[in-house]
Formats: sequence, structure tokens, C-alpha cells
Amino acid sequence: MKITPKHIEAHNQVHWAHQVKRLDYLTSEINNAEAILEKLMDFQVAIPSWALGTGGTRFGRYPGGGEPRSLEEKIEDVGLLHALNRSSGAISLHIPWDIPKDGEAIKQLAASQGLRFDAVNSNTFQDQDNQVLSYKFGSLQHVDKAVRRQAVEHNIEVIKQGEALGSEAITVWLSDGSCFPGQLNFRRAFQNTLESLREIYAALPKHWKMFIEYKAYEPNFYSMTVGDWGQSLLYANKLGGQAYTLVDLGHHLPNANIEQIVALLLMEGKLGGFHFNDSKYGDDDLTVGSIRPYQLFLIFNELVDGGALESAIRNSQSAISLMIDASHNVKDPLEDLVQSVEAIQVAYAQALLVDRKALESAQLENDAVRCQEILQSAFRTDVRSLVAEARLRLGGPLEPLGLFREVGVRKELIKERGLKTLATGF
Repeated sequence: MKITPKHIEAHNQVHWAHQVKRLDYLTSEINNAEAILEKLMDFQVAIPSWALGTGGTRFGRYPGGGEPRSLEEKIEDVGLLHALNRSSGAISLHIPWDIPKDGEAIKQLAASQGLRFDAVNSNTFQDQDNQVLSYKFGSLQHVDKAVRRQAVEHNIEVIKQGEALGSEAITVWLSDGSCFPGQLNFRRAFQNTLESLREIYAALPKHWKMFIEYKAYEPNFYSMTVGDWGQSLLYANKLGGQAYTLVDLGHHLPNANIEQIVALLLMEGKLGGFHFNDSKYGDDDLTVGSIRPYQLFLIFNELVDGGALESAIRNSQSAISLMIDASHNVKDPLEDLVQSVEAIQVAYAQALLVDRKALESAQLENDAVRCQEILQSAFRTDVRSLVAEARLRLGGPLEPLGLFREVGVRKELIKERGLKTLATGF
């Protein structure tokens, strides 16, 4: 299934008049529309290979039809998304779920879809088929050096796989921790993990980055060996200049001030990137912006204020990595991802509207009321026509979700792949 230029042209003709009306009104209200459009056109966010199938709960999974059955089909699905929004031109693979059988063919397929490979992700949070030693009691922290060695070797293999595809980063997330007091010696677990990470770090190519992801709880509920951003930052600082902290929006305790975390990591030069999602209770992996859109805006406000998303550095070694990390149960995964990408773009555009000089002045005068008004004025501005215009100028549709349904993408995928399919990695 492909979204063709004819599909897009016919769709845009129907929605053109409405777009012109909306855009004219917005541009009459703001004075930096063209500057924002340029930044939106440059903006890209990666799609994880595991988010293209239906997720589920601990109690069951309800797969949808037409799910990608192979890495090749996952790449095709991300290509579909990129055709719809023009801003998801990268895919992030999870190894060993998505090991290419023919690396060169996979690179060519991705290139044909206009895609590059973002960070590769290791998996030591579950045992794999034919795995000799178990990660039940940890991987890089394990008391048994043989288990740690197995986990280290897996991560090094992931780096090799990513290097062959043109990736330039590895994300390490550990489920390591403990369920009960006394089960684990905290200091020994930290030292074991640091020793293991150092071995992986030593295998990094010179131009690569290591992202260390943290999580407050789950699957271990008494302690997590990398439980918060401070622990991740501690590891990153001990490892060296190629190690960074990765922020997953769902990996915090309730009401954590994520925007402050982002600001401080950015200030320290240790913000590696994001896994974008949303949550009501914990690591819910919900559609980005569906629960806390103001928090998402405040995070982008810090990124814009810190100059982290300037177009001049988007493709340089100093650029931060942006990726969606979601799990779908009741939504069509592709529709959910379309919504998430647009929510991220909207938050970015709103952050670009903030009057920074006025905000700084109000901050220096301790005028909390004025500070709130400045931020909320930008947040309450409907910038969707700007996002649509950026997409249009890049050759995309004005209403991607509408086009997805108009051409019956899911129905066509079911015809091609079948009604009862199961995405790899689940």
C-alpha cells in the first residue's frame, strides 16, 4: 500500500479553501509565521519499529489486521507515515526483534521510502529463544559475571547491527532492579552495571552516542538500578563524552517536573533525546499529547529556550534524538502515530511562539502572573494550520488522518497481509 502524489493532490484540493482561511487568520495574529514554518519543515521525529503493531495489557492483546509481519513491512509502514506527515523520516529498530537478514537490502528499502535509521535499541529485559542464561534477576547488574557478559555481548552485537545500517546511537534500557528489601546490594548492583556499561561504551564507534534510559518503577517495584534521571546522569558522566541521558516521558513518578529535568540535562550537555508518549498513571505509552498537552508544550519551551532544536544542528553530532515510544491497544497503530507526530509538531510550533524577551523580563521582575500569561497565550494559540502548511510545502496532505481513512489504508493492508497478523516483537 502506498500513498501516491495523486492521492495527496486530490485530498488537498478538497481542503485547500479551508486551509487558506485558517492560515490567513493565524498569520494575521502572529509576526513570525515564516520562521516557524521553516523550523517545522526541518523537524523530524523517529518511529520505533515496535510501535507499528497492536500492543496490549498484562491481561491480553487484541491484534488488529494488516500488522507488519517482518522488518521489511515495518519499514513500509513507516514510509506510509512519512508520506502522510513528511516528518517521520527515521525508524528505530529493536534488536533482536528486528535483525535484518540482508542489511544492504534493508538499507536500500529504507532509502526508497525516504528513511534513515535512528538509534538502535538493545533488549535485556526479557529472555530470548535459545538464550543460555536468564535475565530474571537482572542483566548488566547480575551477580553472575557470566550473565553480565552475555548482556554486554548482546549490546555490542546491537552496535554492530546498527553500524551496518548507518545508525549512530544505541539506547540501553535496563529492567534491572529488585522486588524486595534485602534482595539486592545497591552498591554492588551499581558497580556491576557501571562495569558492564563501560565495556559496551568501549565498543562504541567514535561518532556514536550511548543513551542511558531510566525508569522509576516496573518491572521491579522496590528498586530500579537506573531509577531516575540523576542515576542516568551519574552513569553518563562516569562513562564519558559519548554517553547521554534519554528521557522517556512515561518513566517518572506521578507529577514529576519533566520540563525542569530537561532544562538541567540540556544545561549540562547531557540530554541525549526523548521517547515521546503520554500517561495518566505511569508508563502508559499513550498517544503523545492525549493527556498532558500543556506539559508537552512546557518541555518544548525548554528545548526552544535552550536552542536544542535549531535547524542548523538537527543533523549534526550535537543534535538530540527524538523518537516516539508508544503501545496501542484500542487504536489503529498507524492512526495513533499520525496523531502523536502532529501533537509533537503542535507543541514545537507553540513553543516557537513564546515571547522570550517578555518572558525573561517578567521572570527578572518576579511577575508570576505575567509569566503565566505569556506561556499560556502561546499554548492556547491554534497552530494546526501552520503545521499543515509546513506539511503541504513538503508535498504532504493537509489532513493526514483524513487521507489515511479516505484511501482506506488499513483495509488495503489487511488485503495484502491478512486479517490475523502479528507484528514481530510482541
